[in-house]
Amino acid sequence: MLRTTTAILTLAMLAGAANAETLRWARAGDSLTLDPHAQNEGPTHTLAHQMYEPLIIRDQTGAFEPALATDWAPKEGDPNVWVFNLRQGVKFHDGADFTAEDVVFSFERAKTETSAMKELLTSIVEVRAVDDHTVEFVTDGPNPILPNNFTNLFMMDKDWTEANGVTAVQDIASGETTYAATNLNGTGPYTLVSREPDVLTVMEANPEYWGAGEFPMGYDRIEYTPIQNAATRVAALLSGEVDFIQDVPVQDLERVSGTDNLTVKTTPQNRTIFFGMNSGAEDLENDSVDGANPLADVRVRQAMNMAINRGAIQQVVMRGQSEPTGVIMPPFVNGWTEALDALPEGDMDAAKALMTEAGYGDGFSIQLDCPNDRYVNDEAICQAAVGMLGQIGITVNLNAQSKAQHFPLIQNGTTDFYMLGWGVPTYDSEYIFNFLAHTKDGERGSWNATGFSNPELDAKIVSLASETDLDARNATVAEIWSTIQDETLYLPIHHQVLNWGMTDAVGTEVSPEDDPKFKHFSVN
Repeated sequence: MLRTTTAILTLAMLAGAANAETLRWARAGDSLTLDPHAQNEGPTHTLAHQMYEPLIIRDQTGAFEPALATDWAPKEGDPNVWVFNLRQGVKFHDGADFTAEDVVFSFERAKTETSAMKELLTSIVEVRAVDDHTVEFVTDGPNPILPNNFTNLFMMDKDWTEANGVTAVQDIASGETTYAATNLNGTGPYTLVSREPDVLTVMEANPEYWGAGEFPMGYDRIEYTPIQNAATRVAALLSGEVDFIQDVPVQDLERVSGTDNLTVKTTPQNRTIFFGMNSGAEDLENDSVDGANPLADVRVRQAMNMAINRGAIQQVVMRGQSEPTGVIMPPFVNGWTEALDALPEGDMDAAKALMTEAGYGDGFSIQLDCPNDRYVNDEAICQAAVGMLGQIGITVNLNAQSKAQHFPLIQNGTTDFYMLGWGVPTYDSEYIFNFLAHTKDGERGSWNATGFSNPELDAKIVSLASETDLDARNATVAEIWSTIQDETLYLPIHHQVLNWGMTDAVGTEVSPEDDPKFKHFSVN
């Protein structure tokens, strides 16, 4: 609360100096790092997009838009190679030229062990510079959707990175801090002026930006303040201390939209919220069962799935601002079907019978790890689940904390039962499988804390990267989803809905990725 108060006071002092070209932006949680390859997390990518750039981005509608690459296509005569032509005349913030050498370096860096982006690049066997402005990506078999994986893969300056001793990606899961975690040198539309994590980050328009004449670039200064407390965040918008908040609390939607000079814009988000369970361990650390793992029994997982009342969460916790689901895949994604999305049968008697059949008729206790500053009403959803699971004899001890403490539990595999939300920037199921269903083996499965491992399923997942027959590929995708659903690997809750609040002067539409790119913003 002290940091939040400090941030609001800082905003108040800055308010008098702000003008029509300054955008004061707030959201619940801060970026976790400035190292662009260290964390695959929405708010972290969103801040990076203002200062770093990938080869391709998605615009506010979700469509591809050229960024540091102007065009791309499979190489004529060789389907195992993609050719990317780079934008010429681009400079990093320190004035250095952007060339193919930086692209090769950035992709090789992003493929290393401590990178959170490596699952996106598993099919790449070589990245080579043909000349200063042409790069070839050689894949292990034809990969028809390779460009889909590049929209959050940011380009670094090879010389700057080497000079500052940060060629290795920050190991954020172990708590490492590096120069790249607190400093940057990108090609993006904004440059870093100052940063105090969890308090205030200030950016200014890059006067040498290659796209200065192509995009609205309505704001020449961005002041970003994380405000975890929902009431404080809304109060800052209502009082005029901030101009734009990404996460209007559902309980305050009418209040904000009903205020003069303020508006709320809404869209379905490309993100699903769910619970993960450690079903692979022989015994659990934070439960009441000695010498056994109740979550290893699929009947227990099925009972838990049936006990979650998604409709009640939608109406009571989310005030209607969610879409209950039975699968951890939003409708935006290739592979989604209405059948997969159907809700589990909410039969409490049947759930209790499954618990008894599994040998846990008297129940057990377990810890649920939950973030309190990442997803819409995340802690409140977890609190609701505590009561629901209690009805089938599972006593849940809730451990809610900041995402900065929560995510390492998942990445390090030190949680037994946890909340996670997953967006799919590639709009394809392979992305979900690589991170969440494949065996955790150092190359894939970095966010799979379930302990689930199925070599046959792994082989199917790997095959997706090189299957050019899209009908056959989609059939394999369906088979993988069938296994995940049969195993009740996760407990889906809902697809998230985005509500952005802003003054009438802010000109933007809501991105389904929840990643505002301020170069697209105009001033009304």
